[in-house]
Amino acid sequence: MARGIEGNETSTPRPQKKLPPSGSQSGKNQKSILGFFQKKSTDSPSPAPSSSKTPLVKTPASLLSKKAFNKALPTSTLTPTPSSDAIEPSSPIREKKDATSGRNKENEVAGVAFSSPSRKARKTVNYVESDDNDDDDDDDEPFQPVANNARKGRALKRRRVSVEDSDDEFGFDDATQAAMLEEDDDDDMEDFIAPDDSDEDAVVSKKRKRQAPKTSKKVTPPRSSPPAEIQASEEDEDVDMTGPSTAKQWTYDPDNVEPINPRSMPVFKKASSKKTKERPSATEGEKRHTWLANILDADRNPPGHPEYDPRTIYIPPIAWDKFSAFEKQYWEIKQKFWDTVVFFKKGKFYELYENDATIGHQLFDLKLTDRVNMRMVGVPEASLDMWASQFVAKGYKVARVDQMESALAKEMREREDKPAKKTKGDKIIRRELAAVLTSGTLVDTGMLQNDMSTYCMAIKEIDRDNLPAFGVAFVDTATAQFQLCEFTDDIDMTKFETLIAQMRPGELLLEKSCISAKAMRILKNNTGPNTLWNALKPTKEFWTADITIREIDASGYYESPTEENIEAWPPVLREARDQDLVMSAFGALLQYLRTLKIERELVTLGNFEWYDPIRKATSLVLDGQSLINLEIFANTFDGSTEGTLFAMLNRCITPFGKRLLRQWVCHPLADAKKINARLDAVDALNADSTIMDNFTSSLSKLPDLERLISRVHAKRCRAQDFLKVLEGFEQIEYTISMLRQFGEGEGVIGQLLSSMPDLASTLAKWKDAFNREAAKADGILIPAPGVEEDFDNSQEEIDSCEANLDQLLKKARKELGSTAIVFRDNGKEIYQLEVPNKIKVPSSWDQMSATAKVKRFYTPELRKLVRTLQEAQETHGQIAKEVATRFCEKFDEDYTIWLAAVKIIAQLDCLISLAKASASLGEPSCRPVFSEAKRTVVEFEDLRHPCMLNTVDDFIPNDIKLGGDSPNIDLLTGANAAGKSTILRMTCIAVILAQVGCHLPCASATLTPVDRIMSRLGANDNIFASQSTFFVELSETQKILSEATPRSLVILDELGRGTSSYDGVAVAQAVLHDVASCVGCVGFFATHYRSLATEFAFHPEVRNKRMAIHVNPSSKSITFLYKLEDGVAEGSFGMHCAAMCGIPAKVIENAETAAREWEHTSRLGERMEVKREEGGVYVPLGMQSDVAWALREGLEGVGDRALEVLLEAIKGL
Repeated sequence: MARGIEGNETSTPRPQKKLPPSGSQSGKNQKSILGFFQKKSTDSPSPAPSSSKTPLVKTPASLLSKKAFNKALPTSTLTPTPSSDAIEPSSPIREKKDATSGRNKENEVAGVAFSSPSRKARKTVNYVESDDNDDDDDDDEPFQPVANNARKGRALKRRRVSVEDSDDEFGFDDATQAAMLEEDDDDDMEDFIAPDDSDEDAVVSKKRKRQAPKTSKKVTPPRSSPPAEIQASEEDEDVDMTGPSTAKQWTYDPDNVEPINPRSMPVFKKASSKKTKERPSATEGEKRHTWLANILDADRNPPGHPEYDPRTIYIPPIAWDKFSAFEKQYWEIKQKFWDTVVFFKKGKFYELYENDATIGHQLFDLKLTDRVNMRMVGVPEASLDMWASQFVAKGYKVARVDQMESALAKEMREREDKPAKKTKGDKIIRRELAAVLTSGTLVDTGMLQNDMSTYCMAIKEIDRDNLPAFGVAFVDTATAQFQLCEFTDDIDMTKFETLIAQMRPGELLLEKSCISAKAMRILKNNTGPNTLWNALKPTKEFWTADITIREIDASGYYESPTEENIEAWPPVLREARDQDLVMSAFGALLQYLRTLKIERELVTLGNFEWYDPIRKATSLVLDGQSLINLEIFANTFDGSTEGTLFAMLNRCITPFGKRLLRQWVCHPLADAKKINARLDAVDALNADSTIMDNFTSSLSKLPDLERLISRVHAKRCRAQDFLKVLEGFEQIEYTISMLRQFGEGEGVIGQLLSSMPDLASTLAKWKDAFNREAAKADGILIPAPGVEEDFDNSQEEIDSCEANLDQLLKKARKELGSTAIVFRDNGKEIYQLEVPNKIKVPSSWDQMSATAKVKRFYTPELRKLVRTLQEAQETHGQIAKEVATRFCEKFDEDYTIWLAAVKIIAQLDCLISLAKASASLGEPSCRPVFSEAKRTVVEFEDLRHPCMLNTVDDFIPNDIKLGGDSPNIDLLTGANAAGKSTILRMTCIAVILAQVGCHLPCASATLTPVDRIMSRLGANDNIFASQSTFFVELSETQKILSEATPRSLVILDELGRGTSSYDGVAVAQAVLHDVASCVGCVGFFATHYRSLATEFAFHPEVRNKRMAIHVNPSSKSITFLYKLEDGVAEGSFGMHCAAMCGIPAKVIENAETAAREWEHTSRLGERMEVKREEGGVYVPLGMQSDVAWALREGLEGVGDRALEVLLEAIKGL
């Protein structure tokens, strides 16, 4: 029986299966009215039939409260006078067959639901006997009987919605899901007790239907009104109607077809108990916080202001009052690291909020969700290093904020601090900034991308007597190696450019507005695109020397127990106290490392050295320009190491060996004795490969000990890494003892083996100091019994607790008479008593969980024991951390021994690398012979390019002879693309290779040690410094003329091509004359100006050379023979190259005509020839200039060398 309004069930007629058509007018009109309303609006109930033609007065929906329906009303108002005919119900209550067949087909539009618009549009509503309404709240359905399965459906629905909203919070892999399963809900509540301002979670998980406005034709519904009318309005509980319903707007009267305007009545809206707001993840932070929309730094400077600091953000005081305790904790840290991505520890996850969350979502598609009033993405704790590395690789700084206590430790702290009044901040777990990671200051071995050093460099520049002066301090944070230098440079900043090219810093610290444009140009040209630039405020952040000294003293980095603390300073740092520039640069570096929370662990190691970028006394000087031009460390094609000299030499097997080899290549030896000693070691290794094979097989898997011992010093070393360090040094000790059996000898290898410190005695105390298996498997350093007393006591307490638990289990088994009772852990609820269902337990036992066969309980006594155990384990964990710290301190006492051993292994590794490189050169190859002759000589027979041996099979060798019995300078002419530049580069690379201590790919090699290689190659302008191609050419040339010595190797390629032919020839001629006559260095001068060959034909220090070619005049084709030979090239053959490149023949013919008429250099040659035929002698302009200079200034003004060359030239004439 269909239920009507409560108390009037019997007065509601039962609907029949098929009703006869009504004979009355109103009965006839019933279907048309229904059709009318179905067309216009499907969300309004049909009006009740009535025999009266009087328009019905409508009552606003808001006046019909739920209480009115639940209350029993007088029968007279509820039951209208029935019609004489059988009434057809206004809303059909029929079988489904009738309902579907009676639907108005013309209204069934594809894709359009028969429902009122829903705010969330979750499901389609069907008013014709819909079964969907089973899910609605029974409180809102007074007209229908409630079935048991309806309640079940409702519960299922709620559960389903809740799960759908919360599942896959981060969208991660299995590891993440495992981490999420480990994390209990209790963690979240323990981590912070703060109200969640987001309504959405509450709405989804605990949904109450909001009372929607209801519409009706009368205050009292007619007896024939079925439940569907109320259902329709209840179903649409999410609709907010802004005006009257469609039922109000349209009424039907057969005699009056005009619509009747409803009586205006105020519409009362039910006051909502909660504000509906958008989820934080769906809105930008700027919309929720005005201070994020108009960003200011901490000093309230807007972006674009000269003093704007992008690292900070201003948060107004009013905003702090609105923050929850958790938000306050977050923003206190974030406001100081606005340009940094902050990873915030939260249970088993690290989370990013607000702008950081947006970055994570956009870059890596991390799932965006909400936490408190902030957008959030999260990553599992286990994969933090991987994610942090990815952010750093993208150029971001990354800050890590760690929990300083667990939830249990927080409880214990609160219990101890109970008498004190707790503040709001005490309710959340303590968190602190643990570290800040940047690409130039990474210290953890797991995050470092390669074995080479990455430097963070601070630069201080001032003007000293119109010359630039620099103080530079830089550090490789992975090894804690600090290097300092201070120098006054030349006007071209040669030393500074060399330093930057050698180090290629990964991060720069510059004094704001205090670096010159030229220094900035050098920095930009010699650093990679991922280099981080930091502008520090003068004095405040870029400390002066005085502030730096004061800070070092105050911080207690170096303390002496007996003398003044200054005596405990590292010697290099003590010397630097008197040098203001370098001390200021070190102050900037120290201040910056302090903000990153790593300064103490690096500075206290005391690993300081002076660095000289140009070691004139001891090494071959390769300036910055030569390192770039000769492609020593990076090629000019894509900036990678492929095809470079370093890539060819680097066969090292240890990371610290590779770093040392780079320094060897930066600074090749300049002393013949040292070079020969190194070559002897290489020969010995290749002659007897036993040492090389043993070393390689034994130490190939050695970890990066140089970096790891600095981590041990910092006390930030995992147990597994600590074990790796010990095993690494044990392997070194074993290898060295094995190598000593083959004889120590007198050479470099013998010296290295004999200077190795005694590792055996130092390692003996670590042999049984801790449980190595536990360290490897569990990552815990468990000291051997008797080593650490507090650890042993703590362990005994835990053992005692576990023994008590065993006793309790035995007692329970005895009392209940069952051996099936066991302890079972269930998540964080450990040691639950698991009892089979058939056994009856005492009433004092609390049931915690159950399965089909067993139940799990806590007894009051068991609860206390478990709590005692948990607290003992928490305390033990803290002691274990302290023990690990003590182990690190104990190991660090022998730091000098460990570092000495690492450096000796690195040198052995480099020597073996040179031996391997020498053995791989193929045939012919030879050991270079170094001459101590007074006159510089560089001679190679059948030389091949060392870096092309693996890529070019048929490289054509050439003989090189500079100095000695031959002229110092080869004037090299030849066709375009004939191989001139290859000859130049090949000669320089061979000299470097020889002085590093390696064999050469040639039949024989003789040379005196070269003190400097200087190069002027290629055509480069410098737009950023407003320097043209010709300007750059002359700038580099000036450096060569002023700094080259008779022991230097100079290569000049196509000097003068950046200007007009007249100027170019004049500059080239003057420079060549000065280099050959005055400087006296050896080298090549490559040019297309053939007149220079005639000009210097009789110069005693210049010899004409050319690249051999074969020309076919008819086809305008050239065959390049790539062979160096005596003579002058017939021409540059530019037109032939144009033909080979496909330039139209007509253009080439016109160009040839113009070249014949206009080439002034050929006319110059013709003029010289004419004078010879007349019996005259052509005196080169350079010679004329020297004679004029000698006459004006005297013989002393010309110089001894220039005068000697002048006399030789006159003889030649």
